Amino acid sequence: MKIKFLGAAKTVTGSKHLIELWDNTRILLDCGMFQGMGKETYAMNADEPVDPLSLNAVVLSHAHIDHSGLLPKLVKDGYEGPIYATEATTALCEIMLRDSAFIQEADVRFSNKRKGRTGKDAYEPLYTFTDVEQTISQFVVIKENETFHVAEGVKGKFIPNGHILGSAAVYLEIDEIKEHTNLLYTGDIGRYNTCLIRNPECPPQADVIICESTYGDRLHDDTLDAEQELLNAVIHTIKEKKGKLIIPAFSLGRTQEIVFALNKLDLYGLLPFVKIYVDSPLATDATAITKQFSHLLNREVKRFAESRPDAFGFGKLSYIKKKEDSQKINSSKEPCIIISASGMADAGRVKHHIYHGIEDPKNTILFVGYAEPQSLGGKLQKGEKTVTIYGDSKEVKAEIKMITSMSAHGDYMEMTKYLSCQDPEKIRAIYLVHGEEEAQKKFKEYLNNKGFKHILIPELGETIVPHINPS
Repeated sequence: MKIKFLGAAKTVTGSKHLIELWDNTRILLDCGMFQGMGKETYAMNADEPVDPLSLNAVVLSHAHIDHSGLLPKLVKDGYEGPIYATEATTALCEIMLRDSAFIQEADVRFSNKRKGRTGKDAYEPLYTFTDVEQTISQFVVIKENETFHVAEGVKGKFIPNGHILGSAAVYLEIDEIKEHTNLLYTGDIGRYNTCLIRNPECPPQADVIICESTYGDRLHDDTLDAEQELLNAVIHTIKEKKGKLIIPAFSLGRTQEIVFALNKLDLYGLLPFVKIYVDSPLATDATAITKQFSHLLNREVKRFAESRPDAFGFGKLSYIKKKEDSQKINSSKEPCIIISASGMADAGRVKHHIYHGIEDPKNTILFVGYAEPQSLGGKLQKGEKTVTIYGDSKEVKAEIKMITSMSAHGDYMEMTKYLSCQDPEKIRAIYLVHGEEEAQKKFKEYLNNKGFKHILIPELGETIVPHINPS
């Protein structure tokens, strides 16, 4: 068996890992889009790192675009096989991938018009709505913790990992002529005791582990502290400064978490009078799917429903779909809370809200999760005083704040807790992916101190044979 790391190698985006067996069976774990990589992003996504016709199966850990976003391109380029995923992941991918196609087509039209490209010189979207519809038809729904046939000699299982709705680690039992390998791909490891998603489940013993490492160098604050920080930001911006609180948040997972937290604060009488807008058609659809799969949420949400039947809706909250209504928020001087995608602020309606609000010191831009360093969100988090938005230079006068404890990714202690059910002596190799290199080095050192050995940080495009233990 060989593993080729085609994405999320020394970075947190573009997850895709190719498993190649002795008989040429090839299984792709995730097929994610690179995001926030600056000018190189389009070229990296347009590249074809694996021959689609050579693949036997794709196994998808969850619906986030950095894990699923290039599936339609894979299909467009000729892949006709199954895409295995959980039921909730499948439902979410329907809206996420359609939205991705819409954004690409809009961005391409804008870019071509702005730069005067026509004919052969014009950019093309990576895929279209038609490609997405074909992709969705190839999804095969698998129940959580149910063993399923992946390919000849390969059995799989989805084990819930607490990251987002429907997310799961992928556990593969691989039989080859000379060896049997139990491979665990953690996907994105969630947190414990969050306000929405159930805790990660313990996976069976593995021989080889492909492990995420996003927050391998830091600890999160308690989730209760996050709610207090959110309330502090609301009071400071809305009551004291009379400004707008702009929250870049991914439509799936983070938006629902923020809305639920604000709903609780309102129920307890702590939230001041303020209009709250969820300005994202995708977030509106994702919230509806979250309600549909409410049985996957934790006990706190179910208890809360006894007080308020809708955990994601209350009087101060409005969901915005129409573009015209979104534009009205920008023109209004009234203090408000705007929750809008994307979380990295590199695309979507939130970029427009930041464009119109970043030079007003009354406003606050509150980040509630990780942003790729080269993205607009990453630059603002780093404290850059001037940023370019839609080709215009903007002076950063709005307050920039961050709440890291709302992250859907476990910190290094939570990731280690997730791995604690593994016997380190039985693990042949651990490969750290989905993390910046410095975070990966710190996480490797921490795991070494906990008794885990044979830990490697792969390069992008590197192929490794796991039975050869790295030093």
